Parts: sequence; structure tokens; C-alpha cells
Amino acid sequence: MMDFGVITPAVMGIGVVAMSFAWVINTWIRVKYGYPLENSWGKAVYPQKNEDAVERVRLISQENAQLRAELGSMKDRLANVERIVTDSGYQLTHEIERLRDEGKVQ
Repeated sequence: MMDFGVITPAVMGIGVVAMSFAWVINTWIRVKYGYPLENSWGKAVYPQKNEDAVERVRLISQENAQLRAELGSMKDRLANVERIVTDSGYQLTHEIERLRDEGKVQ
């Protein structure tokens, strides 16, 4: 008969692996949703801010602003192209060209 009062090394190993897996999942969820990580004493760990990191954030912010301005310009250009394509004169010209091409084929 099996003695359930004794913890075998296999059961202990499974327990350690399960707790490690739970810790990894917990850390992944915290990182994914923006919660601060904790050190071994339960104190929140935030990234340190140094001059390089601040400069990098400033440069990325400038690039982001430039890209947003360029995107706005592209949206305006696309709106103009859509207006030209949906203009009735443009459609009329294409219809005339299509009818001319049909006449050449026959």
C-alpha cells in the first residue's frame, strides 16, 4: 500500500516546476498590462531614468510627431485623389474611353 505521508522526489519536483511556471505567468501578465515588477522583498521595481533614456524618449517623440504630420499630409492627398476619382467628369471620360475601345474590338 502507498504511504501518502511521504513526499517523493517526483512529487516535489512537479511542485517546484508548477510554482516556477506560475511565477513566469504572473510576471508575464504584470508586464503585459503595465504593472510594476517587484523585487524579492515585494518593493516595486521601476526602470531607472538616466540621460541616455531621456534623450532616446525625446528623439522618439520628435520622430513620432514628424510621422504624424506626414500621415496627416498623406490623408489629405488621399482625400483629394478620392475626390478626383469619384468626380463625375472622370467617370464620364472613362466611360467614353471604354466605348471607344469596344468599337475597336468589334
